Amino acid sequence: MAFTYSTQRILQIVGESAECVGAYEGDIVGISSLKEASSGDLSFLGNPKYRAEVEPSQASVLLLPLDYEGTPKTGQLFIKLENPSFALALICRDIEGTLLPKPVPGIHPSAVVHPEAVVSPLASVGPLCVVGQGAKIGAAVLESHVSVGRYARIADDAYLFPRVVVADYCEIGQRNRIAAGAVIGSDGYGYEFHEGAHQRVPQIGKVILEDDVDVGANSSLDRARFGSTIIGAGTKIDNQVQIAHNVRVGKHCLIVAQVGISGSTVLGDGVIVAGQAGVAGHLEIGSGAMIAGGTAITASVEPQAKMRGFPALPMMQFNRISILQRKLPDLFKRFDQLEKTVESLGSSEVISE
Repeated sequence: MAFTYSTQRILQIVGESAECVGAYEGDIVGISSLKEASSGDLSFLGNPKYRAEVEPSQASVLLLPLDYEGTPKTGQLFIKLENPSFALALICRDIEGTLLPKPVPGIHPSAVVHPEAVVSPLASVGPLCVVGQGAKIGAAVLESHVSVGRYARIADDAYLFPRVVVADYCEIGQRNRIAAGAVIGSDGYGYEFHEGAHQRVPQIGKVILEDDVDVGANSSLDRARFGSTIIGAGTKIDNQVQIAHNVRVGKHCLIVAQVGISGSTVLGDGVIVAGQAGVAGHLEIGSGAMIAGGTAITASVEPQAKMRGFPALPMMQFNRISILQRKLPDLFKRFDQLEKTVESLGSSEVISE
């Protein structure tokens, strides 16, 4: 994907108060890592462990932290600012708007929109979309093959990528981004064993996504058995995440790939759940808690706690146990030697008697 940006435009995006060292008169035509960048590229230093790669980098413009003390090459520009990674995100956001422009408003001829649905004239409804009875679509974008159920709500500036399903009565907040294949309002997993068989328990609630929520590709958020499954404002959900019925997720949480959260569990604000962690049902995860990747949470977690392991332990305790586990082979070897020494001493005493 081709683009061209002047250094003046880059400074407008990141803030003209940024400190500039050196000069580059050409245009930026690419973004690359420090090691792979060539002339005409923009690069950045976001992680201190790559600091040594700045000096040999051939990038023409580099976004660097304020404390970087090196000197640019001839024809190279250093832009120093407080957060180079976020500055790059702002630039990429601007590029995204150029390369992937928002579709024009209108309803594609192949879309099927129920006559009782209400669609904003500012909405873009793409090819082969289906909008059910009583649904309300704000100034949102629905790409191809999106299904919106009966009486569902899609707020302004939401963006639904191809093959997203928003089931009956579910609500999508403002500026939500729902990635391809995600299902909002899948049936909650509920059964009662009765007369020798598993009988399905109807799930008659809904899912509510508050404003500024992101949901990754192929994630599933189950409708509530009754009431609502709720995802708080600003929460970001990664790909292939399963959130069960009646879960309540607080504001500004991060839920990473392949996490599973069982029914009726409540997450406070600012909780981080790393990849492939599992959380049992009917628990409370306190605000600010951090759950490491692969962790199994089977009991409620206090606010600000850091948990790791299977089963979960406080992170510092888990780390100490891990260090001791690595020492076990040596400890067993030393124990065997000590046991042999004690046995030989006992044999010597018997002989001397």
